[in-house]
Amino acid sequence: MEVSHVYDWKSAEVRLQEYWEKQKIYAFDPDDKKREIYSVDTPPPTVSGKMHIGHAFSYTQQDVIVRYKRMKGFNVFYPFGTDDNGLATNLMIEKLKNVKASKMERKAFVKLCIDTLKEIRPGFIGDWKRIGLSADFSIFYTTIDEHSQKISQESFIELYHKGREYRKEAPIMICPQCQTAIAQVEMEDVEKESNLCHIKVKVETGEEIVYATTRPELLPACVGFSVNKSDPRYKHLIGKKVKLPLTNREVVISHDDSVDPAYGTGAVYFCTYGGVECIEWLTRHPGVEPINIMGINGKYNEKAGKYAGMTSNEARKEIVADLEKAGVLVKLEKIKHAVNVHERCGTDIEYVATPQWFIRYLDLKDDMLEWGSELNWHPEHMKNRYNNWVQGLKWDWCISRQRVFGVPFPLWYCAKCGEIILADVKDLPVDPLVDKPKKACKCGSKQFNPEHDMLDTWATSSLTPQIATSLFKDKPIYKKLLPMSLRPQAHDIISFWLFNTVVKSQLHYDKNPWKDVVISGWALDPHGRKMSKSKGNIVDPQIVLQKYPADSLRYWAAGSKLGDDMPYQEKDLVTGVKTVNKLWNACKFGFMHLEDYKQGNATEAVDQWLLAELHKVVKECSAFMDNYEYARAKLEIDKFFWITFCDNYLEIVKDRLYNPAKRGEEARRSAQYTLYTTLFTVLKLFAPIMPYITEELYQIYFKKKEKTESVHICSWPSFDADMIDTHKLAAGKVILHVLEHARRAKSEQSKSLKAPIKKMVVSAKIEPDLFSAISEDLKATTMCEELLYKKLPPKSEAEIEHDIIL
Repeated sequence: MEVSHVYDWKSAEVRLQEYWEKQKIYAFDPDDKKREIYSVDTPPPTVSGKMHIGHAFSYTQQDVIVRYKRMKGFNVFYPFGTDDNGLATNLMIEKLKNVKASKMERKAFVKLCIDTLKEIRPGFIGDWKRIGLSADFSIFYTTIDEHSQKISQESFIELYHKGREYRKEAPIMICPQCQTAIAQVEMEDVEKESNLCHIKVKVETGEEIVYATTRPELLPACVGFSVNKSDPRYKHLIGKKVKLPLTNREVVISHDDSVDPAYGTGAVYFCTYGGVECIEWLTRHPGVEPINIMGINGKYNEKAGKYAGMTSNEARKEIVADLEKAGVLVKLEKIKHAVNVHERCGTDIEYVATPQWFIRYLDLKDDMLEWGSELNWHPEHMKNRYNNWVQGLKWDWCISRQRVFGVPFPLWYCAKCGEIILADVKDLPVDPLVDKPKKACKCGSKQFNPEHDMLDTWATSSLTPQIATSLFKDKPIYKKLLPMSLRPQAHDIISFWLFNTVVKSQLHYDKNPWKDVVISGWALDPHGRKMSKSKGNIVDPQIVLQKYPADSLRYWAAGSKLGDDMPYQEKDLVTGVKTVNKLWNACKFGFMHLEDYKQGNATEAVDQWLLAELHKVVKECSAFMDNYEYARAKLEIDKFFWITFCDNYLEIVKDRLYNPAKRGEEARRSAQYTLYTTLFTVLKLFAPIMPYITEELYQIYFKKKEKTESVHICSWPSFDADMIDTHKLAAGKVILHVLEHARRAKSEQSKSLKAPIKKMVVSAKIEPDLFSAISEDLKATTMCEELLYKKLPPKSEAEIEHDIIL
């Protein structure tokens, strides 16, 4: 058989992608009633134009698991979707097309988004195919398509009827840059430098109090001034009025337990809204009327007086200057403190009171912890992140967003009485800005105002199990798809995607959406830092894949344990390339001697040792893979393939393959059987990690005999416990010891490995007849003229000893 000297991975990858698709190698069979289903809640990546290295890292890890399950005989349900209804898409389209949604007609901007997504989506999906993702791409959805919108809107209606959704005017977090409400999960803490402003105010008694704040710009919204009644400095002032500088308004000094006499000056002013503390203060002082000075655009309104039209930063500069002019600014103290920012753009968040939609779930915190404990977490410690998030929840889930593109709320408001009018489920999906209710309000009015807000993207993404599985709602198998088997995802969105999906599933079905959760880490830059555009340390996988085969990138990704962050190191890809080439060369060498191969068995002791090692590694790798420990499985496969098989066994077996007249035909047949069995088993063990090279080698060398269409639907190797014979494994230790020390002795005397050894005495604990059975192979491999054996006593501290005379 004429085979290329080197593996042409560039042409092979294109050809094999087409082959897998044409032959439907990864297709889910909805009509299969025999095989057990393994279903995956595949993360739908946000359509951002192209895949990044973090995607390649985490999606490879989940794909290794899925490929293993497929080879184990499961009917794998592995859909693929794209997440494209959120703020990220909104901003991407504005940037790509150099437009502003706020300056376009809504209908025109929505059409532009849909058309642009349709244009870039094929190339985006192509990136995932390129890394060898074995999803069934025919089971496809986008989170903005009609199917997903219907599921999302139906979820809203059902939870509304269950009393879990409500609308009210409440202080919510907004991003002034993105001009939309955000959820608690969408903010992060960033340490920033700031000024702690010490400001003096006059009490009606004539006394002065100094308070310290990092938010002097909220002075126009100050509604309260509190001290702690245990503080002797201020106890007598509780109930007195204090005049605020610049505004000349008066507020009453009150007691509040949250004020720490030892912190700052022991006096605190509260504004609507400076943060969580101010919101909580207001709930403890219900008679106080809030003053809302900011709009959702992040600018001050007329209630801010002369500061109207300014942003917070602009107002801060003006107000500090005015306080200084008024002679009430005592000092500015440089500090560093944690600031809440929008995780998407890094803008400081603000709190604004506007009408918003919420899902009520704070009353379920104990239940949430129980739901989390029912999941099988891999790694287990990631459950702590879930628990910490639940325990730290402060608000119900705000699910309304102020943007143009997204999944609309399926409702209108009666223009006459304000009644909420929900769409009929049979009419979903609807767009209230385009569609009208099909019946009058119960008050008789036929005039309606549409809901302009969109659903939070996580309100839809949290339904991916339902979105994916309901594509088969008309099939009997539909009921078997939920709960799904697996949710793979990264650790940074446990509080986003995982938590919200659990909540939605429990609220709808009273059960968890999946059984197992596997959490991947981040791909870091070579120096161990998080990658970001601002740091200029992004690694582009498209560029990487021009230089290296996809299998080498997957080899790197599969080397990281679940949940661990791992630096991108090009040397790891080089190691991957070496493994690819080693597989190619090992198979090429093997099949030079297998053209007349016929099924047989291993009659030689060395072959029996290798097969014992092979069954042992299959057993270990299977156990690791069953527990989602693919990195440990990869390590064992590597050790066996590189050291046991290539470095040692292939060298041992050459004499029998090249010199059958010397060793006998039966010895050659034994070597052939062992060689074929081991190569094919190694190929299948590597297949989930390196799908391209293993498929190429299977098609060239193994398919004709094995008959199965692809290595990826061959059965995962099985092991026989009886084959893992301790005596054979002990003989193997002697073999490896002898080869290692024979090579070392020659190297130390600068002699060729082909140089003869005059005499070698080996002492070990294996039986003499077993040593005799391996001695011919040892003599041939080491070029030893005289090989003697002495059995060590059972109590000997040494396991193996040797004496080599060159």
